[in-house]
Amino acid sequence: MGGHSHWAGIKHKKAITDAKKGKVWTKIIKEITIAAKAGGGKPEENPRLRSVIEDAKAANMPLDNVKRAIRRGTGQEPGVVYEEITYEAYGPGGIAVIIQVLTDNKNRAASEIRKILDSSGGNMGSTGAVAWMFEQKGYITVNKTDAKEDELMTLALDIGAEDFRAAADSGEYEIITAPQDFHTVKAKLEEKKIPLASGEITMLPKNEVSIGEDKAEKVLRLMDELEEHEDVQNVYSNFDIPDSVMEKLEK
Repeated sequence: MGGHSHWAGIKHKKAITDAKKGKVWTKIIKEITIAAKAGGGKPEENPRLRSVIEDAKAANMPLDNVKRAIRRGTGQEPGVVYEEITYEAYGPGGIAVIIQVLTDNKNRAASEIRKILDSSGGNMGSTGAVAWMFEQKGYITVNKTDAKEDELMTLALDIGAEDFRAAADSGEYEIITAPQDFHTVKAKLEEKKIPLASGEITMLPKNEVSIGEDKAEKVLRLMDELEEHEDVQNVYSNFDIPDSVMEKLEK
């Protein structure tokens, strides 16, 4: 879990900054549009749409923006047509990378993503090249200062979580669920007034690639450049950078 924890933590910090730049809103609007197109405009009948509307609320997006994006997705309002594409790639040190894209120009997106990978010593893989290394899971974190380990573990497993992790070198407890159980588990934790640090349906690596100091900066720069791309919605990877190396990079 180290790699995902590192990247999840970095993304969580970045989201606060990006929200101020409007980048988060842009990505959320795209996701609302495609979710409504795929599963309809009623959140109660469309888990994907319900999840992204929660993200919109967390990012303080005005309700009118959400409604317009839904209407564009369902065809009630004209708008840009987005296409969903998933790229599989390799990065520095042989790490696996999954890049989820929503774009109105797939040729441009492919060219630009390839260029980012090339500049970091990575390369695009074929379909299925790395997807088998990941599993889709619900992923919830709770700061260790906000809950007692034994009590939270018992509660999480009782309400349907698959796994509970409390790594000694992490400041958070990790709660893993099946994708279909994510919203139920998250809602029950919130009912119990447990403060959640983060919650998402994500792709977790089955195994990790340990990255040393010589390649760590390159890996993080690649992740950052991919996240910054306007068409990229999500980036997942299986790298594990030791805390000692992360501390040096953060100085």
